[in-house]
Amino acid sequence: MERFFKRTSNELSSPLIESERSKQSRVEIDLANLPSDPGERTKISDYDPNLRDQIRREYLLRGPCQPRNHQFVQTQCGEGKRRFVSDWFNDFPNWLEYSVAKDAAFCLCCYLFKSNVGEQGGGDCFTGIGFQNWKKKERLHDHVGKQNSVHNQALQKCEALMNEKQHIRNIIDQNVHQSRIDYRVRLEASVDCIRFLLRQGLAFRGHNESENSSNQGNFLQLLQFLVDHNDEVRAVALKNAPENLRLTSPRIQKDIVNAAAVETTNVIMRNMSDAFFSILVDESRDVSVKEQMAVTFRYVDKNGCVIESFIGIEHVANTTAISLKKAIDALFSKHGLSFSRLRGQGYDGASNMSGELNGLKTLILKENSSAFYVHCFAHQLQLALVGVAKKHEIVGAFFASIGSVVNIVGASSKRRDILREKQALKVIEALKVGELTSGHGLNQETEIKRSCDTRWSSHYGTLLNFTVMFSSIIDVLDEIAFDKVSSDQKHEAFISLKLLQSFDFIFSLHLMRIILGITHELSQALQKDDQDIVNAMDLVKVCKRKLQTFRESGWLSLFEQVVLFCGKENISVPNMDDQYVCPGKSKRKAPEMTNMHYYRFDFFCAVIDFQLQELDNRFSEATTELLLCLASLSPNYSFAAYNKQSLMRLAELYPHDFSASELLLLECQLETYIDDMRSNNKFQELQGIADLAKKLVETRKHKTYPYVYLLITLALVLPVATASVERAFSAMNIIKNRIRNRMGDQWMNDSLIVYLEKDIFNSIDNESIIQRFQNMAPRRGQL
Repeated sequence: MERFFKRTSNELSSPLIESERSKQSRVEIDLANLPSDPGERTKISDYDPNLRDQIRREYLLRGPCQPRNHQFVQTQCGEGKRRFVSDWFNDFPNWLEYSVAKDAAFCLCCYLFKSNVGEQGGGDCFTGIGFQNWKKKERLHDHVGKQNSVHNQALQKCEALMNEKQHIRNIIDQNVHQSRIDYRVRLEASVDCIRFLLRQGLAFRGHNESENSSNQGNFLQLLQFLVDHNDEVRAVALKNAPENLRLTSPRIQKDIVNAAAVETTNVIMRNMSDAFFSILVDESRDVSVKEQMAVTFRYVDKNGCVIESFIGIEHVANTTAISLKKAIDALFSKHGLSFSRLRGQGYDGASNMSGELNGLKTLILKENSSAFYVHCFAHQLQLALVGVAKKHEIVGAFFASIGSVVNIVGASSKRRDILREKQALKVIEALKVGELTSGHGLNQETEIKRSCDTRWSSHYGTLLNFTVMFSSIIDVLDEIAFDKVSSDQKHEAFISLKLLQSFDFIFSLHLMRIILGITHELSQALQKDDQDIVNAMDLVKVCKRKLQTFRESGWLSLFEQVVLFCGKENISVPNMDDQYVCPGKSKRKAPEMTNMHYYRFDFFCAVIDFQLQELDNRFSEATTELLLCLASLSPNYSFAAYNKQSLMRLAELYPHDFSASELLLLECQLETYIDDMRSNNKFQELQGIADLAKKLVETRKHKTYPYVYLLITLALVLPVATASVERAFSAMNIIKNRIRNRMGDQWMNDSLIVYLEKDIFNSIDNESIIQRFQNMAPRRGQL
């Protein structure tokens, strides 16, 4: 036979097969990061055959990509221009998709299951190049075809894939009813345990999860506790469960957590609906030194309440603007969102975020000119405080000395223990003489905090504790400076001890504590989730007025506090009528002035002037046209700030939301609106436009004045501070800590979503999570 047929060798294969194998081997599968945009997907035939069903399930769980609120582009079709119509999604809700990248329509079912049958079902039009003939909607009906068409066959295969109950292994099961009951009980027990761990931000697994281990990890230990206290669960879980259906493996745990996270995110998306929203973005490194980008959406719900919801955290290889933009594009595509509904951006002042030429804000503004950028107010305030320390030599030296003392006293646990003991003795002594009062939560143990230029309000917290613990700090420094045992920081402690017991230091301590106390109130108010931009601008003005008032009439009270404190700590107070001696300069070159003149004008007034100047420089955007127009919406003092021309100009800044005819309607509507508001007692005591929006919805007047309410919504959507994103990073350090430093990005993202959005997560019942878990992959157990 070898004369007629050549023997095939196992070592040889055709170039076509080799290229196909190499193509499949090069494809890396990450179900969470599969491209959502149908125009950017890899052909289903290019994936490994063993993985195709997993990929199909993932896309079917996501549903067709339907960015309903996208501003569809008009293209030339024949003699006129046409575009995709969002109402077509309602006509074909189960399969029709739209690609923002290619401006083309696709079919989800045919992409997943269409066989190679030539031009039937439109050929590759709905799976490869995309459909763009917008003037012929009938082609969509032609694609569906009759009952046995290629499209309907693909649709039936999709339904069969997601219907595990029809699988042959489930049909031949003789004890199917009881096994399904047992499976549900077992699955609900695992879901309950996972819900508890997610809410608390706890680790799941243990170092040793074997049956002989004394600590199998939180998940198995919690499940064992449930088994020990519930007879129904004990009968079907752990040792009484089938070996291959215990529902305790790490993969099962991750699938359940992912199902919970997806359901939580879906609720957020449903709450947003088609509302306008803004995006808040920041990046930070996690414990494993991976750059993570956190994203939060800010929108106004149906009740008129401002909501900031955490959407997810994404690992980015680098933090360039282009990389961040690609990650945001993928996120929008994943959730079916469109940049056409974006009305605000909130970042810090980093150049990659807020750069005028190539920053992230510029890239987004090129796509949507109505997505106005607002620099985080809380971040600007912190920069203003740091700016004073950099410009004023004495204030800069003061904070440097504070940092030096913190380093010396906090260098070892022994010194910290000595500080705590001395402070405890001081508190007990003060309680005995009546200087302090006792009560619940009072006189707690305190420590000196380390300030940081990028940590909001950290300088104020450091100065507060420094003032309270001053005498104890002096005692510790004294012990270090005069300790007979040699120490590396002995001389530094001696210098710091001399510096702290000077009048200049005490004066700086009290002055900066009061100034930072005024700005601290502003910082705390800016970090509220429901804070609106109009009220934030008012708070900045209030802060400036307080500083100006303190400059004009606060000198005497400050001086009295400093003298009283110096007397208590045995620190000499210079005579204010004597000539001021400038340290480091000879008397011939020193300026002739009294101590009173120096401390009041060259120090007290100069520092406050520097602070006011920094606030003016940092919050210069408050004078921009947009924010000046927004101020006219304020309902404070019976709508005293109302200005019709400013509101009309505000509407003109949003050309995509107000057409020429709608501007005329708004002009007429404003006359009736302001008369109604000022004459209605329900709107007299409102504080801020956030209260105004809630009251309009409550009284159903948002239906009466829809264009005015739209203006208010656009104002509320504008971000104020990125505090919610910063809180996400704080939670990230809880979820992914030093012990859990190897957890994957998807695992961390899912855990963070449910941890930060606890209220929404608690409202989701187990059944929703279980159904999604069942549809994620083929399961041995069925419900």
